[in-house]
Amino acid sequence: MDQFLEFADKYTLLVAGTGMMFFAVIFYEMRLKQQGVSSVTTAQAIKLINQGATVVDIREQARFDTGHIVDSINVPAPNLAADATVKVKKNRPVVVVCDTGSLSTKCASVLRDAGFDSVFSLHGGLTAWSQDNLPSVSKNDKA
Repeated sequence: MDQFLEFADKYTLLVAGTGMMFFAVIFYEMRLKQQGVSSVTTAQAIKLINQGATVVDIREQARFDTGHIVDSINVPAPNLAADATVKVKKNRPVVVVCDTGSLSTKCASVLRDAGFDSVFSLHGGLTAWSQDNLPSVSKNDKA
């Protein structure tokens, strides 16, 4: 304990910064849990997709056309509340995807409020998907 106190005294800013980051992560996770939205990794998303989950890409059509997860449905974020209930079955798990994962978390909450039970946000979005070298298709690939 004496060594820790000596370290903390010598590196006050480092210890304070680490403590603040710890509390920021705890706060962020608690907020996500309160919203009822689960964030999944790319590996977890693949398992959900293999079990029949629907992938909803909330980016604008032009961004969707440049590259998206195979068999994903494009429902741009501004139209999500209205279009998702028509295009997506409520009894299947849903994985919401955007570029970085930040907007998909908010949109997953919208779907949960619309009555979808199993809604997940892809942590890191398509950026993480690409970094893990997972397959995607573009409009040009289909033509």
